[in-house]
Amino acid sequence: MPQPANVTDLTQRLPTRDEVASAAEASRALAQAVAEHGSLQFNGMNGDQVHLAPAIADLIVDLLGHIAQGNMVTLVPTGAMLTTQQAADILNVSRPFLSKLLKENEIPHVPVGSHRRVMFEDLMTYKAKRDSRRKKALDELADLGQEFDAN
Repeated sequence: MPQPANVTDLTQRLPTRDEVASAAEASRALAQAVAEHGSLQFNGMNGDQVHLAPAIADLIVDLLGHIAQGNMVTLVPTGAMLTTQQAADILNVSRPFLSKLLKENEIPHVPVGSHRRVMFEDLMTYKAKRDSRRKKALDELADLGQEFDAN
């Protein structure tokens, strides 16, 4: 029996225990099928064999893996324009903090009426640079700790 969209939408809530278990089982089964056959194969609606390329099958297995870990999941096409809330959610920051980044031109954005939109690719470029800076800072901190311990 179909449920209302707000109950079934895993972009808006965490998966239930049953959904986590179901995703884990499906992820393992699909990963094994891909490993055995090199692609995902199943029967289509008209009974014909359908083959999903390995890259697509891996994406589905990855998606199920995230749900199996109890995560909410949102699929975003790479050319998508994101709202400030969506962009903030992806970066795991508050919307006001993201707005500050946009005002400081840290992330390119496009005005749409009274709102701003962020290209997914621009957001991922910012995220990669941010993550690189964080990794460098952590590496430097670890080096300092080792130097301190050596003295």
